[in-house]
Amino acid sequence: MKKTILHISKYYYPDEGGIETVAKYLAEGLYDYNNIVVCYSKNKQNSVIIINGVVVYRIAATFRISSQDISLGYWKQLKNICNKYNPDISIIHCPNPYIYPIAIRVLPSTCKKVLLWHSDILSKGILYKMIKPLEIEILAKSDLILTTSPNYIAPSSPIYKYQEKVKVLQNGIITKDFAARDNDKDLITKIKKQYDNKKLILFVGRHIPYKGIDRLIKSEQYIKSDVCILIAGRGPQTKKLVKLAEGKERIKFLGRVNNDELRSYYYASDIFGFTSVTKQEAFGVALAEAMYCGCVPVTFHLEGSGVNWVNLKGVTGEEVELNNIKDYAQAIDTILSNPTLLNKYKIAAHERILSNFTDRKAVEITNHILKDLLHE
Repeated sequence: MKKTILHISKYYYPDEGGIETVAKYLAEGLYDYNNIVVCYSKNKQNSVIIINGVVVYRIAATFRISSQDISLGYWKQLKNICNKYNPDISIIHCPNPYIYPIAIRVLPSTCKKVLLWHSDILSKGILYKMIKPLEIEILAKSDLILTTSPNYIAPSSPIYKYQEKVKVLQNGIITKDFAARDNDKDLITKIKKQYDNKKLILFVGRHIPYKGIDRLIKSEQYIKSDVCILIAGRGPQTKKLVKLAEGKERIKFLGRVNNDELRSYYYASDIFGFTSVTKQEAFGVALAEAMYCGCVPVTFHLEGSGVNWVNLKGVTGEEVELNNIKDYAQAIDTILSNPTLLNKYKIAAHERILSNFTDRKAVEITNHILKDLLHE
């Protein structure tokens, strides 16, 4: 008889995001188990739906505090789900602090509690002081903590104190979504032609402070190569960034790009401008997507982040001192002025992702980890 995994995620497919991608491929890929997902609803409605064979419970949020959904009905809903399925394992995608005290008290005592630690909470204000006791409790009472890179097991992270029960489970990309298709060729050609066949630098991600998009915009003045910088996505900083880029004709804002178009933008571009500036960027799923498509990354050095584990300096791309926009621009010029180096990085970047950071690889490792956990 199959054992049951309860995946507790903030949101879930078709909602987009790095954590949502990981939750999806684990729930769909761990087919030796019954997989149940619990997440928040974005339309303020409770619902139960089957998505690709996975039962997904969406719980409506009552209100929000500092980007954290709060649902006054969460305790009761989770209790009913646990009574119905009696899960053997729970995988809690962190951070999601509101549900920590609920999960600890509602999940069955026999249920192995696994924390998938995507990122620390970096804010050290009064809100974090309120959250910290909840974080300490769930870390202490968890059976296993999974971090997305070995770099994240650092003294600055709350998980460092519990490293004896920490294992690495790297993120992966859903490769079938990014494998080149025959009908992509026309769109790739169209994209290149639209920007006069210049070398393309691409940014993909939410427009939020830690992504460091302002550094990419500021670095443009120092880039000597004939380039066009394409900034995809949107977010609370979009208007501010557009204003910052005023008068810079080489910078174009694409808005939201759907998945099929995104794949073609990755293949059409030469450099992936990945300018995140804090370890809140714990891994970088978009970074892995771009590298798989042969879009060569230039990153900042982020102490304690997995970014510089995914992209290897001088092997799959370049890495420069944090916030040094002149060196960032020079690294771009170095790559673009040397076609042999550019091609070398393209091949190595693709191979690194294919060998280490795919959905299949992540599911394979998860299966081994959960098997060992259940046999302990």
